[in-house]
Amino acid sequence: MTHDLDARMHFAIDLAWRAGELGLQYFRDLDSLTIESKGHQDLVSQADREVELFIRAAIAADYPQDGIVGEEHASVAGSTGHVWVIDPIDGTANFVRGIPAWCVVIACARDGETIVGVIHEPSTGETFHGRLGGGAFVNGRPIRTSAATSLEEGSVGTGFSNRAEAENITVLIKKILAEGGVFFRNASGALMLAYVASGRLLGYVEEHMNAWDCVAGMLLIEEAGGTILKANPKTVLQSGTQVITGGKGVFSKLQELCTGVFTPGSGSKSQEA
Repeated sequence: MTHDLDARMHFAIDLAWRAGELGLQYFRDLDSLTIESKGHQDLVSQADREVELFIRAAIAADYPQDGIVGEEHASVAGSTGHVWVIDPIDGTANFVRGIPAWCVVIACARDGETIVGVIHEPSTGETFHGRLGGGAFVNGRPIRTSAATSLEEGSVGTGFSNRAEAENITVLIKKILAEGGVFFRNASGALMLAYVASGRLLGYVEEHMNAWDCVAGMLLIEEAGGTILKANPKTVLQSGTQVITGGKGVFSKLQELCTGVFTPGSGSKSQEA
């Protein structure tokens, strides 16, 4: 089993790098990029679709019996219990405006539980990766979540989507500020989760995230010693989940602040790594 996990992890790392190189080709030629709107502040580009097709083709070649769930194309049913969960470009709003804060996200789940997670940021060359029970790393170096015990000791990543009430995040930000904290947003939820895993952010919270944006990062946070609001494995791949994450010293405070602000997530529970 460990050998299979390692094989899948190394496959995902290599694939994320290759997909990132393809994404960079589009990023360096934005003037010729076709961009569409899917809703309020929700963009998709030709690059998103083409990079996802590239990733899907590689998975189909090496793991033809596995399922695939991605942001831009229809799900593929598998027969092995393994499902690859992919976001070709997380941070498209940044990408199409020339802001180098976007990433390729590849995760693998088994029966709804994430077992491999890779978040690759092509613009910096950083690859955050890990597998279940194997720790979390950036470019091969072990990472740990923050040891902070107060929100005054750093920044909390916050996210917002058009699937949530806008006023909820404003209320939460006021609560974070009242605790002496600071909020951080870079328009890439996956990257902010990677920053939590590496101790750069104290935590990250968002009322609802799709699986392709969050399951890789949530695995990395657990493997880096942090705490997350555990997603329901029966529904997360199809329906997404509420996300509350952080180092062990601040998670309870973050969960407390989110209570009464976020709509309760069905089938979620607090679980420490």
